[in-house]
Amino acid sequence: MTKPRLRFGIFMAPFHPEHENPALCLQRDLELVQWLDELGFDEAWIGEHHSAGYEIIGSPEVFIAAAAERTRKIRLGTGVSSLPYHHPFILADRIRQLDVQTRGRAMFGVGPGALPTDAFMMGIDPLTQRDRMLEALRAIVPLMRGETVTMKTDWFELREAHLQLRPYSAEGVEIAVANQVSPAGARAAGEFGLSLLSLGATTTGGFNALATTWGICEERAKEFGQSVSRSGWRLVAPMHLAETREQARADVRFGLAAWGRYFREIAALPLVPEGGSIDDAIEAMIASGMAVIGTPDDAVAQLERLEKQSGGHGAFLQLAHEWADRRATHKSFELMARYVMPRLQGTNDLREKSLGFALENRQRILSSAGGAVLKEIQKHATEQQAKQSAGTTPSA
Repeated sequence: MTKPRLRFGIFMAPFHPEHENPALCLQRDLELVQWLDELGFDEAWIGEHHSAGYEIIGSPEVFIAAAAERTRKIRLGTGVSSLPYHHPFILADRIRQLDVQTRGRAMFGVGPGALPTDAFMMGIDPLTQRDRMLEALRAIVPLMRGETVTMKTDWFELREAHLQLRPYSAEGVEIAVANQVSPAGARAAGEFGLSLLSLGATTTGGFNALATTWGICEERAKEFGQSVSRSGWRLVAPMHLAETREQARADVRFGLAAWGRYFREIAALPLVPEGGSIDDAIEAMIASGMAVIGTPDDAVAQLERLEKQSGGHGAFLQLAHEWADRRATHKSFELMARYVMPRLQGTNDLREKSLGFALENRQRILSSAGGAVLKEIQKHATEQQAKQSAGTTPSA
């Protein structure tokens, strides 16, 4: 009863093949977030990308504003805002507006920017991106905490800058730093006392890094006099669920090949093996542990594996991918909500205890209940007999 509740959500880039209607793609993305809200998912993180034609949300803030109007409870975050692409004051002000506009449901994910073509088109040297992320955080964190900031770097300047809106709640907006294989994200989260988004948690490098990631974050936090909590640590990995393993494999033949081509040729991440059939690729992804393409039981096993490797985290985010069509994708998330989330959150512990008690004590309970029924029958019969006797008694 005292164990922290594991939260569930998605990390949506999003990924859409270049031959599809982008307006319909974005509509599907909004419908998915709305469906997750109905299913009881906790969070949805929305990406920022500006090139290569596949990840088509350039402004997560615009998307979040629309999604917030369609949902009731799910929290919505930028996943992630690429800090070197923005003036820190403008970005902080936009996030503060989202915080107020969504009445406290906004979250702020940050990173250095991961898509090579984005940095190229903006003339940004990739070697400077992580340093610029840290410089931006040194401005954004105090701004979001209500401080006045004067600061000058070689790419932005602030003069007595302060935000004009108060946060919606006393806690303010949660800020989370993206982290992959390198320790840069964990170090930044520790330095500023922020949350952590571990992307690619089931890739070989990402999974191995989980064993040391939190220790790096805590050590850095101690060095800078900050505090961090595992509750703010989120792990991201892909899954697709169906009622059988065979059905799950059949579902993902719809879109997995195009997704794999994008990562190999554009994002320079060979997440799907090249060569061979699509079935060979599916089996390789499953065998490596990178993806779950199977049943709710397979998902539970993966989550237990991640729990053991990480030592504990606060949330699991499924990488939204559209490997399957809309119907099968929605069904996958429904299976997650119906069968996986309750097992990891302990939702049904007391129900199972109550059912077990009823089964174990069935004879005793039914015997007592049966005795009570028999007693009432006998009571009624006695009363009726008394009435009949009174009706046949001669009057004086």
